[in-house]
Amino acid sequence: MARLIAPTKSNLMKAKSSLALSKKGFELLDKKRNVLIREMMELVDKSRDIQQRVNSTIGEAYLALQEANITMGFWDVDDITNGIPADENFEVLLKSVMGVDIPTVRYKKQEIKPAYGFYNSNISLDIARQKFNEVRYRIYELAEIENSIFKLAKEIEKTNKRTNALQHIQIPKYREQVKYIQEVLEEKEREDFFRLKKVKKYGAGHDT
Repeated sequence: MARLIAPTKSNLMKAKSSLALSKKGFELLDKKRNVLIREMMELVDKSRDIQQRVNSTIGEAYLALQEANITMGFWDVDDITNGIPADENFEVLLKSVMGVDIPTVRYKKQEIKPAYGFYNSNISLDIARQKFNEVRYRIYELAEIENSIFKLAKEIEKTNKRTNALQHIQIPKYREQVKYIQEVLEEKEREDFFRLKKVKKYGAGHDT
């Protein structure tokens, strides 16, 4: 492939410039990839931790709900819970990490407002509601982190393809071009040198 390039000094300069740019691009992309991988691994650790807390809190919430169903009766609990208003006040914003838009869930934790009378409920239902409320906020966190992990993983995959193309295709190609042109030009210089030497020697002999 390198031999399709005309072995001129101009092309040598272009090949050297392209090689330098490819090396610089590889270094920058490699640094970006390492930052993204480090960021993603930190989020993976956070995701595991939050997932464990979500599972634990859900377990506690269902135990309390089961207790409420036993002590109050399923239909009474069902009537009360259906009357509790849904509260999903949050917004999704974006922040940039190495050029990748990462979602951030913004929300404000609020105290639970009474939504049913105390005379026809008990502590088990209160605990269940409190635990499910905790789960909701942790799920916001988990959704944010898992979405971020997905976005980072896709960007890492894309960056890997670009770094591999530079490392295994572009850089070797320009390196071969530089080597080929330099060898041809050096050979040409040697031929010109010997030719000039012969001309001088012939000229000196002819003068005598």
